[in-house]
Amino acid sequence: MFPGLAAAPLIYIRTRQGKMPQGRKMATAKIEPHMVMADAQGNIYDDPDLLMVCRRGEEWGTPRPDELMPLPEESELFLLPGRRAVGLNPGTGEIERTEDLAVAAFAAPAHTLSAHPAYTSDADAPLLPLFAYGAVGFARGRFYICARKVDADQRQEFRHIPRSRIEKNVRALLRRFPGNRLVGHILEDCVMKYDCPAARNFALGRFEAPLPSSRTCNARCVGCISEQDKDSPINVTPQCRLTFTPTPEELAEVMSFHASRETKTPIYSFGQGCEGDPLMNPDLLVESVRLFRSRGGAGTVNCNTNASRTEAVERLARAGLSSIRVSLNSARPDVYERYYRPHGYSFDDVRRSIAVARQNGLWVSLNLLFFPGVTDSEGELEALARLVGENGVSMIQWRNLNIDPEWYLGLMRGIDHGPVMGLSLFMKRLKKLCPWLRFGYFNPYVGEKAELTAPLPGQWRMPDLSVADAPLAGPASEDAAGEADTEAEE
Repeated sequence: MFPGLAAAPLIYIRTRQGKMPQGRKMATAKIEPHMVMADAQGNIYDDPDLLMVCRRGEEWGTPRPDELMPLPEESELFLLPGRRAVGLNPGTGEIERTEDLAVAAFAAPAHTLSAHPAYTSDADAPLLPLFAYGAVGFARGRFYICARKVDADQRQEFRHIPRSRIEKNVRALLRRFPGNRLVGHILEDCVMKYDCPAARNFALGRFEAPLPSSRTCNARCVGCISEQDKDSPINVTPQCRLTFTPTPEELAEVMSFHASRETKTPIYSFGQGCEGDPLMNPDLLVESVRLFRSRGGAGTVNCNTNASRTEAVERLARAGLSSIRVSLNSARPDVYERYYRPHGYSFDDVRRSIAVARQNGLWVSLNLLFFPGVTDSEGELEALARLVGENGVSMIQWRNLNIDPEWYLGLMRGIDHGPVMGLSLFMKRLKKLCPWLRFGYFNPYVGEKAELTAPLPGQWRMPDLSVADAPLAGPASEDAAGEADTEAEE
């Protein structure tokens, strides 16, 4: 048992762990974590006789050497109700089921999960809430997770910032902007109720400011974190939907104030977890951006969206938008539609919007909702490379899909994904096919107008897929998957 650690159903435990020796890479020494489990009282143990087992889609196995890293600080541990921990008996080679409860890890921002925990579910196991569940084990006196650090940006690290400082800023800003409903929502709801990282950064006057604006959406995402259908099995969403529509003046005031405090790399983003899709109200966004720019507003104005409305994207580009981030779980229409359940648009509209954004000089990121065993498959690799190359995507943000793993696999039943290759190899092969791609986790600062290296629509041709399998040479071979540090140092 680990003293001081206790778990309850989806009550998190923040973690702090020591550093790995400097210079040690993840794969330089063989690590074989033990299985982690929790008893009925919520105490977390490891089993020294059973090895950690993880899951990638329908495949179970031990972690690959290149996917284990120490559990990052500010991560969380979850007990999984109605799910029994399983481990590999190294003596017999058999997977053994225990009567103890399975444990999962919710990785800190900037980390992408490469595997889910393996477990067996009781017949009456409840549906898991909308979080991302990473495979976790214990070795050498610390927890390990199947994940990769994909972004070195520290914008969502708060461990050195006292909560009292954030709350003091909240009170001061509420007094300063008593008539701005959007400021009130960001501070009173997003900061104080939901602990939203973007909202906390607005309170602190740094990095990226949120601009929620839409009460409605034309997708019915299975894992929507702000609003579910009445017949949805999800009883509680992590956030509540915005209840008013801000005015252009309220939005422009938030942007201008944030610009006055974050003077180096200000970013302002429409499209937040507490709202629908911002393109549902394009007139509001266009007027807000124009108003901000007319007052000398500098920095990156970004829109996080499902990209369902191509005309709105083009209008925003002309008004002064800098970048767009398009959320999707897959570049394959059938996989996309089973999760997003679009209403009044199709995946072809999304593709057209991406192309139009690139043609109008916008930096285009994909907010790729990664699901181990489905996303990192042969079928997805070709589809994603074509979407990126043929439409001029500049960046992929490797985000985790927040959903009960078994529920999602059920949604995808009947679709042949092909062989699974793992997150790291998937990233490397995609980079070979689309070498201009930038990888990360957060919206980048690109100034008011981005410098683009992504090809214009129609300029790129899909290479032979064998190119993606060819050995890497030169500096790129050290980390073809991007700029993130792969050392196991947290």
